[in-house]
Amino acid sequence: MFEQLGLIGCGLMGGSFALALKKAGLVKRVVGYSKSPTTTDRARQLGVIDVEAPSALLAVSGADIVLVAVPVSASEATFKSIKHMVTPDMLIMDVGSTKGDVVIAAERGLRDQMGSFVPAHPIAGKELAGVEHADADLYQDRQVILTPVERTRGTQVAQAVALWTALGSKVVQMSPAAHDSAFAAVSHLPHLLAFALMNAISGQPRSKEFLTLAGPGFRDFSRIAASDPKVWRDIFLTNRDELLLQSRAFQAELQAFEALITGGDAATLETQIAQASATRSQWRMNQAD
Repeated sequence: MFEQLGLIGCGLMGGSFALALKKAGLVKRVVGYSKSPTTTDRARQLGVIDVEAPSALLAVSGADIVLVAVPVSASEATFKSIKHMVTPDMLIMDVGSTKGDVVIAAERGLRDQMGSFVPAHPIAGKELAGVEHADADLYQDRQVILTPVERTRGTQVAQAVALWTALGSKVVQMSPAAHDSAFAAVSHLPHLLAFALMNAISGQPRSKEFLTLAGPGFRDFSRIAASDPKVWRDIFLTNRDELLLQSRAFQAELQAFEALITGGDAATLETQIAQASATRSQWRMNQAD
């Protein structure tokens, strides 16, 4: 049980975390701050937070757990703004989709208090952002990646593992570099492809006709393109090197498929499609375990 959660960023991810802690009986009080006073006020009205703080620093004052749920680009400024209220016993986490840059931001911002920080990435979300869509069950049966660094205290890591487990999440630990490499492949690149595909279709004269004929498979893929533009702009730029590596690997594979189609090599084309299908089947089996 935590006495007080200091919530910095009262949107979907932060709001859902606060509601999840409340539902599980893991926190007595939530003090929240958002850059927009309207958001903070709305969070209080919805019962997501109990007290509105006028600054990030005051949201952290008196807290024994802090969640930084701000855009990755705002991480360093946020850590710097709360540094003087951070204590060695405090647990600080974030929810950013990239980790290497967040760790650097925390090292610069928290400095001597870096030991309290456990970088975290919950693999959860919705198409619709905002505190109005906060959900106490958002993290249930979802993976949460923790990327503690050498300076992170073992006590805080153990607390983070126990907390996310209590919320119904499956906790995985890895290095920040391994995280960013993996998610460039399975998350960041798919989003890049979805955005590019929608723009490619919309730029054609018959785009409206094409889209009216799209089936469920296309809708599942195109749903990704509804993601928050600012969030994904930051992710693409902060994880640029890993994303470009994955993009080039995809382009090479796409060109190989195009060559098979151009050459009419039906047998090899079928083999390559079957290989992709087998990879997907193995992934689905692993998900079910």
